[in-house]
Amino acid sequence: MKERIGFIGVGLMGHGMAGNLVDKGWPLTVVGHRNRAPVENLKARGAEEADTARELALQSDVVLLCVTGSPEVQEVISGPDGLVAAGKPLLIIDCSTSDPSVTTRLAGDLAKSNITLIDAPLSRTPADAHAGTLDVMVGGDPDVVARARPVLEAFAARVVHTGPTGTGHTMKLLNNFLSMGYAALYSEALALGAKAGLTSQVFDSVIRGGRMDCPFYQTFFKWVLDRDPNAHKFAIRNGLKDMTYLASFANAAGLANPMGAAVRNSFALAVGTGHGEDYVPMLADVVAGLNGVSPREAT
Repeated sequence: MKERIGFIGVGLMGHGMAGNLVDKGWPLTVVGHRNRAPVENLKARGAEEADTARELALQSDVVLLCVTGSPEVQEVISGPDGLVAAGKPLLIIDCSTSDPSVTTRLAGDLAKSNITLIDAPLSRTPADAHAGTLDVMVGGDPDVVARARPVLEAFAARVVHTGPTGTGHTMKLLNNFLSMGYAALYSEALALGAKAGLTSQVFDSVIRGGRMDCPFYQTFFKWVLDRDPNAHKFAIRNGLKDMTYLASFANAAGLANPMGAAVRNSFALAVGTGHGEDYVPMLADVVAGLNGVSPREAT
């Protein structure tokens, strides 16, 4: 018999993940979301709705979290009507991009309440979440990860066990450092090309199919070339959040990370100039505009 699943955070990524779970026969309960459309969609497909995290915990064996970051995770777990308030054993799977130091501390605290927390952050896009082809990095005890694996495989094509709890979030920060770094590099390169009279089409004709091509590049350039706003639905403000977590992690580890600081500054500048809700590929337009180049010329 399949375990009862609770899901908190049915936003851009969470909706597709939860949809795969309910469609594949997992008993699913979700907490209401500020956007009612995904909640109503999931209920129409067979999910139940709980009013609070505490109520959801009472109906669940396993709870997945797909919220913004560590503060939101702590609130839904330890808030006045949070998961801990249910007073029962649970397996909590944190699919958010969170601060690894917070994750490990929280896991230790929750163990005293007979609650197990593992981290299982995600890679790829909301389209992959709906298709069930996400990549998942899981940190936790091997036996717990084995229990969680069938749940994760409902929406993931690849599940990689990274080590103890906290290592999933660490690996996710490194993954996002690379992807946000690519975004910053592409954006500056396009702006420089525009200054020199090189179009984005010429840029792409050189890079695509060559050694510097990759799936992230192709997704990024769906916006650059085709102006597809749904190419990569990940907000610039979330990129800044992740790069800030990386800076905190590097500082705690005693590691100088000048490249990380430079990438973070690119995202901080975009957020500071009012572009936090734009999606990551739109950073190309922001960098172009701040350098006096027409976004159409640069992109």
